[in-house]
Amino acid sequence: MRRLLARTGGDLSSVREHVAAAPRLARSEVTLQPPVPDPTKIVAAPVNYTDHQHEMNEAVHVSGLGVFLKAPSSLVPSGGTVRLPYHDRRFDQEGELGVVIGRRARNVRAADALDVVAGYTNVLDMTLRGGEDRSVRKSFDTFTPCGPHLVTPDEVGPLDRLELRCAVNGVLRQHADVADLIWDVPRLVEYVSSVMTLEPGDVLTTGTPAGVGEVRDGDEISTEVTHLGRLTVGVSGRGATACPTSGAGRGPVPPAELTPLRR
Repeated sequence: MRRLLARTGGDLSSVREHVAAAPRLARSEVTLQPPVPDPTKIVAAPVNYTDHQHEMNEAVHVSGLGVFLKAPSSLVPSGGTVRLPYHDRRFDQEGELGVVIGRRARNVRAADALDVVAGYTNVLDMTLRGGEDRSVRKSFDTFTPCGPHLVTPDEVGPLDRLELRCAVNGVLRQHADVADLIWDVPRLVEYVSSVMTLEPGDVLTTGTPAGVGEVRDGDEISTEVTHLGRLTVGVSGRGATACPTSGAGRGPVPPAELTPLRR
């Protein structure tokens, strides 16, 4: 996918005729991978919805925190399994809109930022709660479910009309308008590209709204953004061990209990 994006300059509509003429396989015959299985980096926006800032009792939001990196090895496709590494720590789900970069970009202005976007996808930013660094707490293998599709901008339409929903075991926990992002996609691309060069296939996760909550062994998580399909993963605690770090009880304070949302 990275090579395809580099070859097309991120304009995947240019290969539609070739795709239309390609042999077809039944969905049951294939196993999906993340839309970009091996990005050079995953860049994540912390505290980018005001309601999430309030529920986490955070004093500052994205404008005071900047961004953080997640390990590309944390990716897992729709239909995969999130594996909880420890049996004595809390893990939460965070549904997000994901942005896939289409061409190399550096110091992009917000007005031009959408020109470097190849498409969008659903992302789950799985999180170990505690005082460890964000990049550690969110980079365990399988902690970035992504997919099921990469949808081009022309099929997504205006970003301010998109809605995000995230449910655990069929119970809706998160429901937000993408228009409520503190830093919208153009502003986020502008900032990130001022810090680091974005490469074709890089994934930006835009932040999660209120409604984060604990997940446990046996749970099923689904996340969907308008027009992007549904990302669904299972959760397993098999093989979990005691946590070797001492961050429990420190760091951002998540809500203790959740009130299910109405659909």
